[in-house]
Amino acid sequence: MRLVLAVMALSVLGYCKDETVTGYGGAEAVWHLESLDGAAFPARATLMFPAEGELAGEGPCNRYSGRQTVPYPWFAAQDVTATKRACPELAEEALYLTALAEMTLVEVLGDVMILSNDAGREMVFRAGE
Repeated sequence: MRLVLAVMALSVLGYCKDETVTGYGGAEAVWHLESLDGAAFPARATLMFPAEGELAGEGPCNRYSGRQTVPYPWFAAQDVTATKRACPELAEEALYLTALAEMTLVEVLGDVMILSNDAGREMVFRAGE
């Protein structure tokens, strides 16, 4: 009976642990892409988790944002939209955003975050400013 009352009280108070990557260390940094599929990424690209269920960042040319609502360790970049600026690194940006959309797993290991999928693709990020 006490357990039922405790669960009801927590529900009324709105207590709900964030089960996305945001709640597992992802929100604590700006993540900089270091490598894509084992090769150094030649341009600047970042990923952040500003709030539960949100993702944002900067590609080589544009800022982007979207949703990430699946529970950790799963990952899904959903409803991603980006600004429309042109720059010489648009090809790298397309590679980055395409790879981000294909990732299905996330692992946060201190200052390293790895996104991957079952096809063997991998993105390695490092926390920084």
